[in-house]
Amino acid sequence: MTLSPTLVVTPALFSVMLALGVSLRPESMHHWRSRPALPLRVLLGSCVLVPLAGLLLLQSPWSGELSRSARHAIALMAVCPSAPLALRKAGVSGGDRQLAALLQVSAAVAAILTIPLLALAYRQAFHQEGWLIRPRDVALQVGQVQVLPLLLGVMLRQKLPHLAERLERPLEKLANVLLLLLLVVILVKAGPILLSAVPRDPGALLSMALLIGISLGLGRLLGGNNPREGLTTALVTAMRNPGLALVFAESHGQDLPGLKVWVLAYVLITVLLGIPLVRRAGRRVPA
Repeated sequence: MTLSPTLVVTPALFSVMLALGVSLRPESMHHWRSRPALPLRVLLGSCVLVPLAGLLLLQSPWSGELSRSARHAIALMAVCPSAPLALRKAGVSGGDRQLAALLQVSAAVAAILTIPLLALAYRQAFHQEGWLIRPRDVALQVGQVQVLPLLLGVMLRQKLPHLAERLERPLEKLANVLLLLLLVVILVKAGPILLSAVPRDPGALLSMALLIGISLGLGRLLGGNNPREGLTTALVTAMRNPGLALVFAESHGQDLPGLKVWVLAYVLITVLLGIPLVRRAGRRVPA
């Protein structure tokens, strides 16, 4: 019996959000309520501008040579913002974790409306039948995997702060273990298939890398001059939600072989392209 990435993604993201909720400090969130312009800019970039960039990329002449599975994977990742993995990346690389949390939750709520609307725009642009994504489908997945565990963690921090302090590190370790397991499953599941698929579809990885590079640059630009905030906004903007993308691939992409593998490939490329940004920012962000 093989372990499916879809089965690992949900508990991994749930644990990340629960650990985040336990670690959040209310006083830090109050700071960002007094500076709404930055979160709103990044929300626009992550939920609207990145999907539109993906749409333009997929309408370019050379993207017509991509396989249907690769094209749909790029489209799915482009329209699915709010990646809990960005919270871990921001937290361990010198970014602002509290800002990342605010952006994550805001994007998750906004995605309930933006994903169905953008899916409609993609369908009309490419004359695609099916792929009807409803707001309640997005709300169900976002609520169960992201909002619910986050609220549970926040409530635990507020009602039982001493218990939250004791659980914070174990929950962090659990989230790390599950994310490591997810990475191993992705490599085992997607690696061999990608090695055989890339020679037949070389433009897919290049297209993904191009869109991810645009997303990182856009997020960094939206973050302003503060290097810590810029690192956070770049990661949050570029890192998409593989959980949502895999759910939609499961429900709508049964006739597209390799669709889930290309979604996982997008995740790997995002992580790899984010490493130079994190290292460069790490030299500029004070300890």
